[in-house]
Amino acid sequence: MPRRFRLTRRFPVAMTEDGYRGLKTFARNAGLDEGEALSFLFEHFDSVTDSDVLYAKLRQFNSELDARKK
Repeated sequence: MPRRFRLTRRFPVAMTEDGYRGLKTFARNAGLDEGEALSFLFEHFDSVTDSDVLYAKLRQFNSELDARKK
């Protein structure tokens, strides 16, 4: 019998407009709601990311973060 999908955690999330648009697009294309899409991405994080690209993008994001907050 398949395991029932339950969303057991809720937490407030602040996202950029670009990030939210990307999440909505991914969720719509996958046939999921935004919470299910986030669960999928984080449950399969290692298999859906390229660690080299991820850390390069993270460094870039962090370097621009202070300017984006203003």
